[in-house]
Amino acid sequence: MVFALPPRRAVLDVAETLAIALCGGVTFAWLGLPAGLVSGSVLAVAAAALCGRPVKVPLGLARICYVIVGILLGAVVTPQTLRGVTAWPTSIALLMLAAVVMMLATSRYLRVVHRWDPLSALLGASPGSLAQVISLSTELGGDLRAIAIVQTVRILLLVVGLPNGLALFGLVVPAVAAARGPAGIAVLGEMALLVAAATACALIFQRLRFPGGLLFGAMAGSATLHGTGFIHAVLPWWTGASAVIVLGGVVGSRFANTTPRMLVGFLGAAFGSFAVSMAVATFFMLIVTRFLSLPTANVVIAFAPGAQDTMMVLALALHLDPVYVGAHHLARFLVVTFAVALGARRIAGTKPRHIGSREQA
Repeated sequence: MVFALPPRRAVLDVAETLAIALCGGVTFAWLGLPAGLVSGSVLAVAAAALCGRPVKVPLGLARICYVIVGILLGAVVTPQTLRGVTAWPTSIALLMLAAVVMMLATSRYLRVVHRWDPLSALLGASPGSLAQVISLSTELGGDLRAIAIVQTVRILLLVVGLPNGLALFGLVVPAVAAARGPAGIAVLGEMALLVAAATACALIFQRLRFPGGLLFGAMAGSATLHGTGFIHAVLPWWTGASAVIVLGGVVGSRFANTTPRMLVGFLGAAFGSFAVSMAVATFFMLIVTRFLSLPTANVVIAFAPGAQDTMMVLALALHLDPVYVGAHHLARFLVVTFAVALGARRIAGTKPRHIGSREQA
């Protein structure tokens, strides 16, 4: 069986993208910015994309990095991380209510202020679930370009803004202990078992179409092995750093084929919808932190209206409780998935207007 090598141009494009992500991540980390590896790589690759560079990250490489991040998240799970679990049902219920209110308020804003049609406004207001949003937009006739730009800018603002906002208020502190245990030649056997078990769980979760299956599956496998004390090995620090930088490049590469002029045309809708969604999220964050006494940094990342995989990468970078953050983003994913699917098909009969020309006029 003969395997065809990828074209030289494609290899060079990927190498350039990873080099840009590395430079951005290392620079931000060197400057001491919180979650600098991920925010720096996102910004650097996004800027390169807007400058017309052919940025791209292979899907296979991204999947490997999701598994690595899942393994590292699972390594910090201990019985201690489950303290306060009795308060989670209330917190999750508030998160689900917040997701619905967020979609209603943001879609209303896009319709009234920016004159978006109902379908595009709903899809543009979805907090996460980008793949589903793009699929529904393509199928039902929403303005795909407008929706994609608004959604991508929101992720960019969250990745860059949340860590620095938390730091500004002195809230970026480890909510759980860092991954423990030796890492070296002496524990290569344990490490091999860890990688094999976590990868198997990741593939099973993905096969079952579990949301964020690769990341959450690997996290489940790693958490089981570490939480039971069966193994104590952890992956070397550089594997996690590398994975975070690559995934930052994945987020930044979403700006590929987007010109600065095109972006500017939708910045009003992007910033405005972001402000509305964050205002709703902040209202519910204040309720949770006031009455449930949960760590503020955990609540902020759990309630943030971003893609669940990106928010989990932030949880890793900020040393937050992956179980709490993951549980909330899974709950929100379920609410958003059903609400957006039902809402979009309900209003699909409305003929979409060409909002692109309005925004760029």
